[in-house]
Amino acid sequence: LGLVRLGSVRLGMQSTLLLAVRHGGRMERGSRRRSEPEEADKGRMKRTIIKDWKTRLSYFLQNSSNSNKRKSKKAGKHRNYFRPSPEEAQLWSEAFDELLANKYGLAAFRAFLKSEFCEENIEFWLACEDFKKTKSPQKLTSKAKKIYNDFIEKEAPKEINIDFQTKNMIAQNIQGPTHSCFSAAQKRVYSLMENNSYPRFLESEFYQELCKKTPISRAAQGT
Repeated sequence: LGLVRLGSVRLGMQSTLLLAVRHGGRMERGSRRRSEPEEADKGRMKRTIIKDWKTRLSYFLQNSSNSNKRKSKKAGKHRNYFRPSPEEAQLWSEAFDELLANKYGLAAFRAFLKSEFCEENIEFWLACEDFKKTKSPQKLTSKAKKIYNDFIEKEAPKEINIDFQTKNMIAQNIQGPTHSCFSAAQKRVYSLMENNSYPRFLESEFYQELCKKTPISRAAQGT
Protein backbone atom coordinates (compact mmCIF):
# COMPACT_ATOMS: atom_id res chain seq x y z
CA LEU A 1 0.00 0.00 0.00
CA GLY A 2 2.84 2.40 0.84
CA LEU A 3 4.40 1.83 -2.58
CA VAL A 4 1.07 2.41 -4.35
CA ARG A 5 0.54 5.70 -2.53
CA LEU A 6 4.11 6.86 -3.26
CA GLY A 7 3.63 6.05 -6.95
CA SER A 8 0.37 7.98 -7.10
CA VAL A 9 2.05 10.98 -5.44
CA ARG A 10 4.87 10.92 -8.01
CA LEU A 11 2.39 10.71 -10.87
CA GLY A 12 0.46 13.64 -9.42
CA MET A 13 3.59 15.77 -9.14
CA GLN A 14 4.63 14.94 -12.72
CA SER A 15 1.20 15.86 -14.11
CA THR A 16 1.28 19.14 -12.16
CA LEU A 17 4.72 20.00 -13.58
CA LEU A 18 3.56 19.18 -17.12
CA LEU A 19 0.54 21.45 -16.74
CA ALA A 20 2.74 24.27 -15.39
CA VAL A 21 5.18 23.94 -18.31
CA ARG A 22 2.36 23.92 -20.86
CA HIS A 23 0.63 26.85 -19.19
CA GLY A 24 3.91 28.78 -19.01
CA GLY A 25 4.53 28.09 -22.69
CA ARG A 26 1.12 29.45 -23.55
CA MET A 27 1.78 32.58 -21.46
CA GLU A 28 5.13 33.17 -23.18
CA ARG A 29 3.63 32.69 -26.62
CA GLY A 30 0.73 34.94 -25.66
CA SER A 31 3.08 37.71 -24.53
CA ARG A 32 4.95 37.54 -27.83
CA ARG A 33 1.68 37.79 -29.75
CA ARG A 34 0.67 40.88 -27.81
CA SER A 35 3.85 42.82 -28.62
CA GLU A 36 3.15 42.97 -32.37
CA PRO A 37 -0.42 44.32 -32.06
CA GLU A 38 0.87 46.89 -29.56
CA GLU A 39 3.14 48.40 -32.22
CA ALA A 40 0.25 48.46 -34.69
CA ASP A 41 -1.95 50.09 -32.05
CA LYS A 42 0.65 52.84 -31.52
CA GLY A 43 0.70 53.57 -35.25
CA ARG A 44 -3.09 53.71 -35.40
CA MET A 45 -3.14 55.97 -32.34
CA LYS A 46 -0.71 58.43 -33.95
CA ARG A 47 -2.80 58.56 -37.13
CA THR A 48 -5.95 59.06 -35.05
CA ILE A 49 -4.34 61.93 -33.10
CA ILE A 50 -3.26 63.72 -36.28
CA LYS A 51 -6.71 63.21 -37.81
CA ASP A 52 -8.31 64.51 -34.61
CA TRP A 53 -6.08 67.61 -34.65
CA LYS A 54 -7.04 68.27 -38.26
CA THR A 55 -10.74 67.97 -37.41
CA ARG A 56 -10.40 70.36 -34.46
CA LEU A 57 -8.28 72.72 -36.54
CA SER A 58 -10.90 72.91 -39.29
CA TYR A 59 -13.52 73.58 -36.60
CA PHE A 60 -11.50 76.47 -35.12
CA LEU A 61 -10.74 77.88 -38.55
CA GLN A 62 -14.40 77.65 -39.59
CA ASN A 63 -15.52 79.52 -36.47
CA SER A 64 -12.78 82.13 -36.96
CA SER A 65 -13.68 82.51 -40.62
CA ASN A 66 -17.40 82.91 -39.87
CA SER A 67 -16.64 85.52 -37.21
CA ASN A 68 -14.42 87.50 -39.57
CA LYS A 69 -16.97 87.24 -42.39
CA ARG A 70 -19.59 88.84 -40.16
CA LYS A 71 -17.18 91.65 -39.30
CA SER A 72 -15.94 92.13 -42.85
CA LYS A 73 -19.39 92.27 -44.48
CA LYS A 74 -19.64 95.89 -43.38
CA ALA A 75 -16.36 96.65 -45.13
CA GLY A 76 -17.21 94.43 -48.10
CA LYS A 77 -14.17 92.20 -47.60
CA HIS A 78 -13.85 88.45 -47.10
CA ARG A 79 -10.87 86.52 -45.73
CA ASN A 80 -10.21 82.82 -45.95
CA TYR A 81 -7.55 80.95 -44.02
CA PHE A 82 -5.55 78.48 -46.04
CA ARG A 83 -2.95 75.92 -45.01
CA PRO A 84 0.37 77.76 -44.64
CA SER A 85 3.39 77.00 -46.76
CA PRO A 86 6.16 74.97 -45.06
CA GLU A 87 8.28 78.14 -44.95
CA GLU A 88 5.51 80.07 -43.20
CA ALA A 89 4.92 77.25 -40.70
CA GLN A 90 8.65 77.11 -39.94
CA LEU A 91 8.53 80.78 -38.88
CA TRP A 92 6.33 79.78 -35.94
CA SER A 93 9.31 78.02 -34.36
CA GLU A 94 11.29 81.28 -34.19
CA ALA A 95 9.09 82.85 -31.50
CA PHE A 96 5.89 82.06 -29.64
CA ASP A 97 4.46 85.44 -30.72
CA GLU A 98 4.95 84.45 -34.37
CA LEU A 99 2.68 81.47 -33.79
CA LEU A 100 -0.01 83.45 -31.94
CA ALA A 101 0.01 86.23 -34.55
CA ASN A 102 -0.87 83.80 -37.34
CA LYS A 103 -4.57 82.88 -37.58
CA TYR A 104 -3.90 79.37 -38.83
CA GLY A 105 -1.06 78.92 -36.33
CA LEU A 106 -3.25 80.07 -33.45
CA ALA A 107 -6.00 77.64 -34.49
CA ALA A 108 -3.45 74.83 -34.79
CA PHE A 109 -2.07 75.60 -31.33
CA ARG A 110 -5.59 75.66 -29.84
CA ALA A 111 -6.32 72.27 -31.41
CA PHE A 112 -3.05 70.94 -29.93
CA LEU A 113 -3.89 72.26 -26.45
CA LYS A 114 -7.32 70.69 -26.70
CA SER A 115 -5.67 67.34 -27.40
CA GLU A 116 -3.65 67.85 -24.19
CA PHE A 117 -6.74 68.89 -22.20
CA CYS A 118 -5.36 72.34 -21.35
CA GLU A 119 -7.13 74.57 -23.89
CA GLU A 120 -8.33 76.81 -21.05
CA ASN A 121 -4.92 78.52 -21.11
CA ILE A 122 -5.17 79.85 -24.66
CA GLU A 123 -8.87 80.64 -24.20
CA PHE A 124 -8.08 82.72 -21.12
CA TRP A 125 -5.24 84.50 -22.92
CA LEU A 126 -7.53 85.33 -25.86
CA ALA A 127 -10.29 86.52 -23.51
CA CYS A 128 -7.77 88.86 -21.85
CA GLU A 129 -6.64 90.21 -25.24
CA ASP A 130 -10.26 90.96 -26.13
CA PHE A 131 -10.85 92.47 -22.67
CA LYS A 132 -7.95 94.93 -23.08
CA LYS A 133 -9.48 96.21 -26.33
CA THR A 134 -12.88 96.92 -24.74
CA LYS A 135 -13.72 100.64 -24.59
CA SER A 136 -17.21 100.72 -23.07
CA PRO A 137 -17.10 100.82 -19.22
CA GLN A 138 -20.28 98.77 -19.04
CA LYS A 139 -18.89 96.05 -21.31
CA LEU A 140 -15.62 96.15 -19.37
CA THR A 141 -17.48 95.32 -16.16
CA SER A 142 -19.56 92.52 -17.69
CA LYS A 143 -16.54 90.99 -19.42
CA ALA A 144 -14.46 91.16 -16.24
CA LYS A 145 -17.14 89.24 -14.33
CA LYS A 146 -17.45 86.65 -17.11
CA ILE A 147 -13.69 86.05 -17.26
CA TYR A 148 -13.60 85.72 -13.47
CA ASN A 149 -16.52 83.28 -13.44
CA ASP A 150 -15.17 81.22 -16.35
CA PHE A 151 -11.47 81.05 -15.50
CA ILE A 152 -10.54 82.40 -12.06
CA GLU A 153 -12.94 81.49 -9.27
CA LYS A 154 -12.64 78.18 -7.46
CA GLU A 155 -14.04 75.26 -9.48
CA ALA A 156 -14.70 77.51 -12.48
CA PRO A 157 -15.61 75.52 -15.64
CA LYS A 158 -12.27 76.50 -17.26
CA GLU A 159 -10.23 77.21 -14.14
CA ILE A 160 -6.62 78.15 -14.90
CA ASN A 161 -3.66 77.19 -12.73
CA ILE A 162 -2.61 80.35 -10.86
CA ASP A 163 -1.70 80.97 -7.24
CA PHE A 164 -4.14 81.95 -4.48
CA GLN A 165 -2.74 85.47 -4.04
CA THR A 166 -3.24 86.32 -7.73
CA LYS A 167 -6.80 85.04 -7.55
CA ASN A 168 -7.53 87.23 -4.53
CA MET A 169 -6.00 90.25 -6.23
CA ILE A 170 -8.21 89.72 -9.30
CA ALA A 171 -11.31 89.31 -7.12
CA GLN A 172 -10.58 92.74 -5.61
CA ASN A 173 -9.69 94.38 -8.93
CA ILE A 174 -12.91 93.44 -10.72
CA GLN A 175 -14.91 95.46 -8.18
CA GLY A 176 -13.73 98.48 -10.14
CA PRO A 177 -12.35 96.87 -13.31
CA THR A 178 -9.59 98.40 -15.42
CA HIS A 179 -7.80 97.06 -18.50
CA SER A 180 -5.00 95.71 -16.29
CA CYS A 181 -7.27 93.56 -14.05
CA PHE A 182 -5.96 90.27 -15.42
CA SER A 183 -2.45 91.35 -16.48
CA ALA A 184 -0.56 89.34 -13.83
CA ALA A 185 -2.56 86.19 -14.50
CA GLN A 186 -2.27 86.60 -18.26
CA LYS A 187 1.53 86.89 -18.02
CA ARG A 188 1.73 83.72 -15.93
CA VAL A 189 -0.44 81.76 -18.37
CA TYR A 190 1.53 83.11 -21.33
CA SER A 191 4.80 82.01 -19.68
CA LEU A 192 3.32 78.58 -18.93
CA MET A 193 2.31 78.07 -22.57
CA GLU A 194 5.59 79.43 -23.94
CA ASN A 195 7.79 77.24 -21.73
CA ASN A 196 5.73 74.03 -21.74
CA SER A 197 3.02 73.65 -24.38
CA TYR A 198 4.77 75.58 -27.17
CA PRO A 199 7.93 73.36 -27.27
CA ARG A 200 5.72 70.24 -27.28
CA PHE A 201 3.65 71.69 -30.13
CA LEU A 202 6.82 72.25 -32.19
CA GLU A 203 7.79 68.61 -31.61
CA SER A 204 4.33 67.27 -32.46
CA GLU A 205 3.75 65.20 -35.59
CA PHE A 206 1.02 67.60 -36.67
CA TYR A 207 3.40 70.60 -36.76
CA GLN A 208 6.18 68.55 -38.34
CA GLU A 209 3.75 67.57 -41.08
CA LEU A 210 2.95 71.24 -41.76
CA CYS A 211 6.68 71.95 -42.15
CA LYS A 212 7.26 69.15 -44.65
CA LYS A 213 8.04 70.29 -48.15
CA THR A 214 6.23 68.48 -50.95
CA PRO A 215 8.75 66.69 -53.19
CA ILE A 216 8.96 68.26 -56.65
CA SER A 217 8.23 65.76 -59.38
CA ARG A 218 10.63 65.28 -62.31
CA ALA A 219 8.02 66.57 -64.72
CA ALA A 220 7.69 69.79 -62.70
CA GLN A 221 11.47 70.16 -62.54
CA GLY A 222 11.73 69.90 -66.31
CA THR A 223 9.25 72.73 -66.91
